[in-house]
Amino acid sequence: MAIPYGHQSINDDDVQAVVKALTSDWLTTGPAVSDFEEAICRVAEAEEAVVVSSGTAALHCAYIAADVGPDDEVVTSPLTFMATAATAANLGAKVVFADVQEDTGNIDPDAVADAVSDRTRVVAAVDFAGHPADLDPLLDLAHDRGALLLEDAAHSIGSMYRDRAIGSVADLTTFSFFATKNLTTAEGGAIVGKAGPVMVAARECRNHGLVRDKARQRHPDEGPWHQEVHRFGLNFRLPDVLCALGSSQLARLAVFKQRRREIFDRYQQGLDGVPGVKLPVLRDDVDPMWHLYPLRILEGRRRQVYDFLREQGVLVQVNYLPAYWHPAFEDLGYRRGICPVAERYYHEELSLPMYADLSPGEQDRVIDLVRQAVR
Repeated sequence: MAIPYGHQSINDDDVQAVVKALTSDWLTTGPAVSDFEEAICRVAEAEEAVVVSSGTAALHCAYIAADVGPDDEVVTSPLTFMATAATAANLGAKVVFADVQEDTGNIDPDAVADAVSDRTRVVAAVDFAGHPADLDPLLDLAHDRGALLLEDAAHSIGSMYRDRAIGSVADLTTFSFFATKNLTTAEGGAIVGKAGPVMVAARECRNHGLVRDKARQRHPDEGPWHQEVHRFGLNFRLPDVLCALGSSQLARLAVFKQRRREIFDRYQQGLDGVPGVKLPVLRDDVDPMWHLYPLRILEGRRRQVYDFLREQGVLVQVNYLPAYWHPAFEDLGYRRGICPVAERYYHEELSLPMYADLSPGEQDRVIDLVRQAVR
């Protein structure tokens, strides 16, 4: 049987939570949404949370809430799924890619210092593989330019940075609850941050931009039914059914984190000293919720190892093609070579299976096959 690189973990409690939501009076925008948002706030140590239909929707809403537009620049990492950059580009912003740290694959504050300008509206960090980025220096760099720090924490809900929960450090933090993530709502995401106008804008963005607060309406006397759109939003709502699943999953987040850490440690032990590979690092000031196990295959052999493992039923993945290599960015004039550390990381990276239900026997099989592949 094939071993995927990622897989959801669903139990009877999850099923019952969904059934309960399905048989309630609400299918969408009901009490399960508020319950899930409150649970996310507790985990992220955040003042407010807005759940949305995907991690991409979370990024899109966050950029809109931060007033990103055509005259602005967004500085971000190229070592990420395309959505981190594409959602900013879709708002007309210029995306400026800053290189990454060689050890973690996270955006390098030194490179960000060279990339920011008076036009920078947002610095968007990515917690690659679940390992938090260097948030404190990035926050300082953003604020020195009058910009916001957005943390794309699609990989890292439940992680800790310098004894602070991910979601409590950056101005805005986005999560993804896709099926292979650390917890799932099938599709889904969230934005968290401090209470205030930016989070109000994010909440309104997910529901077409509708303003229901009479104190803020331009024409409040229109009638009790009245609602207005002050700024265009989109339908990014996450239904009660999926929020019920999310709350059930969040209840097991600590278990998921412990299991993923055990898998990470087992890989570190099983692959220690194997020639031709480089193991991921764990910095002293973080406690990650590992989403990926990003092994580095050296000496230009990544494709060979990838093909061998796939043929053996170990469905490894590569994360990620540098964002500016995609034709959509090539057509905007971006060229290869601008972030050499990220490009080298991409050429070597191979994500081994990492999910809570991966059995010790399956993991031993992966380790043995990696050893065979690189000898």
